[in-house]
Amino acid sequence: MKSLVSLVLTFLVSSFMFSGCTGKKGKSVDDIVSAPLFRYQQMGPRWNSFENPTTEKGTGGKENQGAKGHPYDKLLAGESKILMDVEGPGIITRMWFTIQDRSPEMLRSIKIEMFWDGSEKPAVSAPFGDFFGNGLGRMVSHENELFANPEGRSFNCFIPMPFKTGAKVVVSNEGETDLNMLFYDIDLVKTKSWNPDNPYFHCFWNRDTATTPGVDYEILPKISGKGRFLGVNFGVIANPLYQKSWWGEGEVKMYLDGDGDLATLVGTGTEDYIGTAWGQGKFINRYTGCLVADCLFLPRQACK
Repeated sequence: MKSLVSLVLTFLVSSFMFSGCTGKKGKSVDDIVSAPLFRYQQMGPRWNSFENPTTEKGTGGKENQGAKGHPYDKLLAGESKILMDVEGPGIITRMWFTIQDRSPEMLRSIKIEMFWDGSEKPAVSAPFGDFFGNGLGRMVSHENELFANPEGRSFNCFIPMPFKTGAKVVVSNEGETDLNMLFYDIDLVKTKSWNPDNPYFHCFWNRDTATTPGVDYEILPKISGKGRFLGVNFGVIANPLYQKSWWGEGEVKMYLDGDGDLATLVGTGTEDYIGTAWGQGKFINRYTGCLVADCLFLPRQACK
């Protein structure tokens, strides 16, 4: 992305990556999440939470004789906590979290990681706030196709995340302040077999505090293999030295399957890429949006 000004940028990129496998096909992601509402599905739904951390059938609510007894836990400074570690094939269908400290410092201090099929390298590793769409540290009520924050106090993700032999979700507190209350549940479906058409979910996060004018900022490094790009969440803090200069003229470019110096997909501006035009104010739509827009760095027509 070429820009006329020096910016502070934070980017979160989520993309599906496909992996081949042999054997009998099980249920696909589409079979699970897109089935008609009133069609019976023979599957094993599970809620993973502090009330049932193993997701085993008939073991929820042990700590208080079946009632709520462990709704939340602490995440101390420097601590990592495994929230879910399950074996066998399945699909995560929803994640819900809330924390009592939703300050910008805590949203960036907590890190969420996800591991598929016993891998030691996380497929997802990102700050908590950035992953759920709050990259600028400001909690904003919103809903789109993949994420939701109904009243500005919770974190929901609806991206299907299939796994073949196991899945692990870990949160870490890399800050200096204890988090006293962490609530969560991770909804998943256990399947009997693996479908090789299922894609694995991956997320890339990066931050640059001093981008260079005239030099393209790399939103997603070059990756190989088959996949589907789901989208990007990025936050921009403009350099105040440029006052009200508009920073959004940089075009978004996507290089596909061996492109050289010239990309296959080339846009016309930052605000154009997310579906608006002539500046960029706050708006929230099903597939695009801008949760935070400060008028100090926006064209006059974008300020409301």
